Amino acid sequence: MITPLRDRVTRLVVALALAMAIAPPRAALAEDTLDKMRAKVTAFVADKMEKLGGSRIVYRVDTDALRETVVTDLRDDVYRNLREGRIAFSGLAIRDGGVDVKIADAKGREQLARKLASAAEGSPSRAVTVTDGGDGLVRIAPTGTASAARQHDLVEDTVGMIEQRLKDAGIKLASVLPDGTDRIRIFLPGVMELERVTAIFARKVKVSFRLVDLSMPAEQAQSGTPPSGTEVLLGFKDERPYLVAKDSALDGDDISYAGPGFASGTKDPIASFRFNGRGTRRFAHVTAENIGKPFAIVLDDKVISAPVIREPITGGSGQISGNFTLEEANSVAMLLRAGSLPGRLVLVEQQVVQPAAKP
Repeated sequence: MITPLRDRVTRLVVALALAMAIAPPRAALAEDTLDKMRAKVTAFVADKMEKLGGSRIVYRVDTDALRETVVTDLRDDVYRNLREGRIAFSGLAIRDGGVDVKIADAKGREQLARKLASAAEGSPSRAVTVTDGGDGLVRIAPTGTASAARQHDLVEDTVGMIEQRLKDAGIKLASVLPDGTDRIRIFLPGVMELERVTAIFARKVKVSFRLVDLSMPAEQAQSGTPPSGTEVLLGFKDERPYLVAKDSALDGDDISYAGPGFASGTKDPIASFRFNGRGTRRFAHVTAENIGKPFAIVLDDKVISAPVIREPITGGSGQISGNFTLEEANSVAMLLRAGSLPGRLVLVEQQVVQPAAKP
């Protein structure tokens, strides 16, 4: 069932012993515990690198794209608050790393400032400065703390996605760690084929949101000829057939955030997601036009979930449930974000390390 997102729950993926294992969400662990666990993994992998040799790769995360996304999301947040608060405005535009808008009414300017401050409570990454430019002009910009928090989250998310890609590729022994503010170091003991590893990160995960076709049973379409413009895809866990539209109503580029969490009532593991401004508008339109119909969420041609749309979803966020384990919820959330991974990473350095000579 798709329901509004209540809380952002971050994730932590930690490599232990000879295999990567997904641990509970990072919010449940102190930062010093995370550092200690990473230190143990690093020491273990360094020992294996010396004995086996392997690959060393350094990537830089593209933070320029992040800054553009942050300001675009801010503009969309401002627009939504203005519309919901019925505040008259003009000239809403992105300018010089921030957002400018003209609000003639002083009470309207104060109302917008309160709404933005309220949204930032408990969420440092959403903190903004609101400056009066005179003559009704208001300038809103992310604070330095907010920008740093978003960059930190991006790097941590990218570490998790790299770990997941390696795990999916069968590479179980690895160390993936942040290096400074925008770099990520990867050590892969025993892996000498650099081309194989870099190809893993170049692959783009296909994320799509498609309407389910109810004109005929999916089993019948699977054994015969599906209606024009549709195809049969199988479920992620149950291998059940689904008859879905070939055209995607939304895709992975519309997702601004996805992470694991727990359903508020049952506490079952779920994957939560949030759309950017464009995705929010498209999702609201699609759900309003298709109430009572199932809507398939598809990753790499596998149907993760196909909830029925109960009402228009205008908030731009929701959650995916599917009898997941916590590890599966982590995997689904990371894959939802992974479509943009190739564009985030810039290769800085790669090296094959030979094993130490035996005495």
